[in-house]
Amino acid sequence: MLQMFKIDNYLDVNKTLAQFLFDGIEYPWEVLPRLESFIMQLGPMLPAEDFNQVGENIWIAKSARIADSASITGPCIIDADAQIRHCAFIRGNAIIGKGAVVGNSCEIKNSLLFDEVEVPHYNYVGDSVLGYRAHLGAGAITSNIKNDKKNVVIKFPLGQIETGLRKLGAVVGDGVQVGCNTVLNPGTVIGKNTRIYPLNSVRGWVDENSIYKQEGNVIEII
Repeated sequence: MLQMFKIDNYLDVNKTLAQFLFDGIEYPWEVLPRLESFIMQLGPMLPAEDFNQVGENIWIAKSARIADSASITGPCIIDADAQIRHCAFIRGNAIIGKGAVVGNSCEIKNSLLFDEVEVPHYNYVGDSVLGYRAHLGAGAITSNIKNDKKNVVIKFPLGQIETGLRKLGAVVGDGVQVGCNTVLNPGTVIGKNTRIYPLNSVRGWVDENSIYKQEGNVIEII
């Protein structure tokens, strides 16, 4: 395992009810193929005093707020105090963390949103992991499949890693702020507490504690 991709460098796994999903894996994106089976195992074990099963393989915390117009397909778990707003579309294999926000007309598919993640306005999150308190600005999306439909490769300054995944959006570290109308291309990995300026097309690896102004212009937060 490359030390730069250690899970702890990106994610505090104590900030999700899916923390055990990370047991025995090397890289954070490796949780994605395991999401469906994990939800199916965990859902029935969630405490009935805190969660309702509201549909086939859908478990929603009683304190969560779900708009009548939202569409939710299982397998899915929505944790305590989360907000699923008007016309949100959750397509399955999704875990929405405590206090997280999935907003107006957002779409979530095969993704893990840690606690207090915010995707509040017209966002698409597919085959991605969003860390604790990560925020996507309005219109920001994770692009999860390459134009040539080949498997996604993680690219970084010293080489690349073959993921074996045809669909992989982004791994967005804890506290990352992604500006409005930014595209995170397939296989983007962003370190903790980094800020991405609006209207960017981001690919590859971005270091933690950085300000990404545009490709080739990334500075350290001081």
